[in-house]
Amino acid sequence: MKSRFEMSMMGEMTFFLGLQVNQSPCGIFINQSNYVLEIFKKYGMETCDPVGTLMEIKDKLDLDQNGTLVDATKYRSMIGALMYLTSSRPDIVHATCLYARYQAKPTKKHLKEVKRIFCYLWGTFNMGLWYTKDYGFELTGFSDADYTGCKDTFKSTSGGTQFLGEKLVSWSSKKQDCMTLSTTEAEYVSLSACCAQVIWMRTQLMDYSFHFNKILIYCDSKSAIAISCNPVQHSRTKHIIVR
Repeated sequence: MKSRFEMSMMGEMTFFLGLQVNQSPCGIFINQSNYVLEIFKKYGMETCDPVGTLMEIKDKLDLDQNGTLVDATKYRSMIGALMYLTSSRPDIVHATCLYARYQAKPTKKHLKEVKRIFCYLWGTFNMGLWYTKDYGFELTGFSDADYTGCKDTFKSTSGGTQFLGEKLVSWSSKKQDCMTLSTTEAEYVSLSACCAQVIWMRTQLMDYSFHFNKILIYCDSKSAIAISCNPVQHSRTKHIIVR
């Protein structure tokens, strides 16, 4: 490229848009530990106690319309900082996206849960993504969903991850845009989103001469798998025939 374009060589990439890249003969490790320490300092969370889980085992959050309001600008700033961190921390994606739904009128209850993510990060800020060298390159997907997880709209949440071999390359957690009437339907809608992502990835990989004819997608709902394998849409599933 230097013979064709005017450019300067800076050696192996070690830092890019907040991502720290550590390259070794065994593989590549990507994390954002410096960025984590920066946002802790920004929001005055350096003295917090680390916790082992992102969320407490209890009922999910709601709008909390009678709760005490907090500074919405600070709340949105904290959510935005965590959203950028999900570039290398797929473990916080679900919790961050869940709390991002309450940015319009955040209350003390919501802020407490967001601060819990920071407490979790305080004990795990060195975690990141590890991409091993010379391992399998098969494209596989994993799909899951909760049923009516949102207490305000009763909509479900889809979650999905895609791997190339053992390398995690894509992940998402998103509230479904339609109402599902059963756990089977929620899982089926999540499967359709995972399938769409896999098809797009397969198209992109064709540009690099990787051709995948059969791609495994894993789901833990036997009923959703049965519907996806049945080309005939009966009366109970006609409303999701497009998916």
